[in-house]
Amino acid sequence: MAKFDSKSFNPQAFGHYVDRIPNVKKNELAKSGAVGTNEQARAALSDQTGSLYARIPYFGRIDGSTSQNNDGNTDITATSTTTYEQGFVTASRMDSWTERSFSKNITAGVDFMDNVAAQISDYKMEVKQDMLLAILDGVFSMKTTGSTAAAKAAKEFLEKHVYDITGNEGEAAYVGAATLNKAIQQACGDNKNIFKLAIMHSEVATNLENLRLFKYLTYTDADGIQRDLAVGTWNGRTVLIDDSMPSEEVDVPESSSGAGDGYTYTAYTTYVLGEGAIILDDIGDSVPYAMSRDEKTNGGQDTLYVRDRYICGVDGISFEKPASITASASNDDLKNGDNWNIINDGSKSIPHKAIALCKIISRG
Repeated sequence: MAKFDSKSFNPQAFGHYVDRIPNVKKNELAKSGAVGTNEQARAALSDQTGSLYARIPYFGRIDGSTSQNNDGNTDITATSTTTYEQGFVTASRMDSWTERSFSKNITAGVDFMDNVAAQISDYKMEVKQDMLLAILDGVFSMKTTGSTAAAKAAKEFLEKHVYDITGNEGEAAYVGAATLNKAIQQACGDNKNIFKLAIMHSEVATNLENLRLFKYLTYTDADGIQRDLAVGTWNGRTVLIDDSMPSEEVDVPESSSGAGDGYTYTAYTTYVLGEGAIILDDIGDSVPYAMSRDEKTNGGQDTLYVRDRYICGVDGISFEKPASITASASNDDLKNGDNWNIINDGSKSIPHKAIALCKIISRG
């Protein structure tokens, strides 16, 4: 058995221990119910023999508009459903940390297993958060040029599922009482109830609080005292607050007519998501944890190695793997809008109203 700074190191036990350590950092998107799994993709890609990409059947729905009038004299015309395909890709991540007398330097006398495992747990959540934001960045930058079914579907999706109010005048450029409802109605119409949660920057949440539109959930403790939780609701949707949500400084040039001076504002992105809308399924690496002891260098040092493997995808949107991805999808690959398509069969796409992703851009 390997030694961890002269201590026994069991990689399986260490892995289970890391999984039990609660994450104390924000990384709310990675912890939210918007992150789900796809069992078919998991079955296809969980094999540890280098599986990188899989296409999974995505079954279309029967269409009520094909119902025919039965007048007793007309033959029934049969129709069939369309079977689409959805692409999923795997992304592997790895890291290592080397310390001279690892446990003593890091833990300062604290139990080494608890301290190191806690740091690994936080690290993993940050990695997942970055991957999820990369996926969302890619989906909301899909290719819209051209006459293909994919391009047309992407154009419609982005027109409907991005609600940008930053160009409005005054307070209308900030989130308000009607913002969320209008955004999800524009996105999915009568199917807007598929949206379950919103995740936003604290600047946006503070604005909602000031307008009394943000309600903290409460609980009653053992003494009967009601206390606020760190989670709230906005128009009935759960709200998560995380300052790692995207924001961008926007420069407004001085008016050519001299009517107004130039200025800069911050555009904040709020994501509104459905349950399990994003697939980021940890399927594990064949050797997730390993320990190496180097007795010579620096008088003796220990290196801890960590490897993870994830299935990446979006419900209703297919990852189309380019030839350049040969072993693992990087965050840049996930951010690339050219790699994502609304699920289609070459002639028609699934309804955009079925995709529980919405992006609100506001000044706060």
